[in-house]
Amino acid sequence: MNILIKSAKIVDSNSELNGKKVDILIERGIITEIKASIKNEKGYKTIESNELCVSPGWIDMQARFCDPGFEFKEDLSSGIKAAANGGFTAVCVMPNTEPALHSKSQIEYVVNKTKDQVVDVYPIGSLSYNREGKDLAELHDMKLSGAVAFSDDKRPVKDAGMLMRALQYASNVNALVITFCEDKSISHGGQMHEGETSTRIGLKGIPALAEELMLQRNLQVLDYTEGRMHVTTVSTKGSVDLLKKAKADERNVTSSVAAHNLLLDDSKLFDFDSNLKVNPPLRSKEDLEALKKGLLNNTIDVIVSDHTPEDTENKELEFDLASNGMIGLETMYAVVNTACHSKIAQDQLIEKICHNPRKILGIEVPQIKEGQSANITLFDPSTEWTFEKKHIQSKSKNTPFVGYKFKGKVIGIVNKNEFVASK
Repeated sequence: MNILIKSAKIVDSNSELNGKKVDILIERGIITEIKASIKNEKGYKTIESNELCVSPGWIDMQARFCDPGFEFKEDLSSGIKAAANGGFTAVCVMPNTEPALHSKSQIEYVVNKTKDQVVDVYPIGSLSYNREGKDLAELHDMKLSGAVAFSDDKRPVKDAGMLMRALQYASNVNALVITFCEDKSISHGGQMHEGETSTRIGLKGIPALAEELMLQRNLQVLDYTEGRMHVTTVSTKGSVDLLKKAKADERNVTSSVAAHNLLLDDSKLFDFDSNLKVNPPLRSKEDLEALKKGLLNNTIDVIVSDHTPEDTENKELEFDLASNGMIGLETMYAVVNTACHSKIAQDQLIEKICHNPRKILGIEVPQIKEGQSANITLFDPSTEWTFEKKHIQSKSKNTPFVGYKFKGKVIGIVNKNEFVASK
């Protein structure tokens, strides 16, 4: 693959070229030349756009490819297509499969089936056997087989002793524990954020307390074990405050927020669109603003798509019967850029979807540098466009964003000697 990228602004806070407009020549997958201007003497494919930007390839730290077991919703192949279409050169897949990714053989299945694909796929192993929250899974064996972290995904670890043992053991094998914070005894039966909107439309609410109480407990367990923990998809102002204090106290904790929780609040639910039923739920405007501030001051380290494919039978139902989740890989950048365009600089956004996830997971961050393999995302932060069904590469279509006008669009990715243009 040989291409010439013309007049592209480099967005990479770790690079001396950050903010500069350059031409980039890629030959056989290697960056061979970066200059202010390069003549296309060999007639290579040229990539140009009005306000073209390039950054090291993005990574999504939380997506579900449903393979094995639920391939009718998504499989590894379709998930990779969706990821590439959304600008990702790498993605971490969660273990909510059947069987769960709780042993060496399941991790090897994902690694072997995706090793030659344009998008790098990193499996996250189950923290407990079958994600049941009772017995620790084979953490060490899974890590040796390619698991980059361990989590029971959206099943919170109910047993504090189990979490304590997991953090202690993970420390011994230099592994990362990812936790989802929700006290089910408080949130049980809840359909949306508990607040004025839930009262007005008559749906049982999920209090912010359900997240914050579990987060407080998990932070105390972390403090006791002196381990390392990542808290996924925080959604409330109280959670941001707890994490800010934890970081000030130098606890070894990082966190992420789902893209849609930065753009949409619970007032969008008056139409009972089941595509807006997610967990954690869409919160209040106050929570939404607190999450943005948390990104800006680096309390929150990572933005994730929280890509959750669901088929028609599980999603096109009455709101209270529908499953949680929306697909998000293909809209993540557009959602985040639209939500934060005037508040957070592009290089800081890219840190949240490129540098920080890799640093947290211990994965090497790609470089836009002569002599390096090209692992690049191309995007235009100023383009206004409307998302349509034809843009969806995922098997599932459960998104509320069809017909939504966004600011910021992915142009394509370059990885493993391939260029994939976004739809």
